[in-house]
Amino acid sequence: MRAFFIVLLVVLFFIITIPVDIVLYFIGKSNPAFKISVCQKMVRGIFRAILWIAGADITVDGLENIPEDEAVLFVGNHQSYFDILATCIYIKRGVGYVAKKEMIKIPFLSLWMRGINCLFLDRDNIKEGLKTILKGVEELKKGYSMFIFPEGTRHSGTQMLPFKEGSTKMAEKAKVPIVPVAITGTADLFENNHGLKVTPAKVHVTFGEPIIASNLPKEERKFLGAHLQKQIETMLETQNIN
Repeated sequence: MRAFFIVLLVVLFFIITIPVDIVLYFIGKSNPAFKISVCQKMVRGIFRAILWIAGADITVDGLENIPEDEAVLFVGNHQSYFDILATCIYIKRGVGYVAKKEMIKIPFLSLWMRGINCLFLDRDNIKEGLKTILKGVEELKKGYSMFIFPEGTRHSGTQMLPFKEGSTKMAEKAKVPIVPVAITGTADLFENNHGLKVTPAKVHVTFGEPIIASNLPKEERKFLGAHLQKQIETMLETQNIN
């Protein structure tokens, strides 16, 4: 029943906000920052409602590590579709997510993803992928934070998939801090269930201390993805202990 009510809520949200979409489209032509801000607030609201219906009992640590006056690149492990919801609601300045290109084909969803400044990455086309990374650099320089999952796909197992080294290039080129994010429990809400079921679960989200790539030793800068993965693994171990 939880899955049914979530789908119903999302469908109603898409239908009811059609007039808002039209207004924001025209506003965005002259004031894109205002459009993004409004979209971010509306999306955080619907995300909170979805998480409440799902029965997500969220513990969050490290909110003080999220800079309030500058854009950052958030880098997290990826277990579930709910990872985006469980992190977005706590990032007050707003954040756009780097998603796989296939998401752009989903009506209404892709519209709102663009609204909150998401980017769509083609992992099979190096040239197009580079364009997306450069676009992310531009957004970070404009002051818009981005969130990327370097594993490249959802993985609900106990071990993370290797982080793709190119995933941190946005932060290095834009010269912004990187905030590692550790997430557990989101897969228990949906992916670990049998069939299209959503069940209550305890979720733990930890925002780590910001990392400045240029301040790291040369070897760690060279393999920044691996360094961040170790950081997040340590954070996940701490969550399990607690």
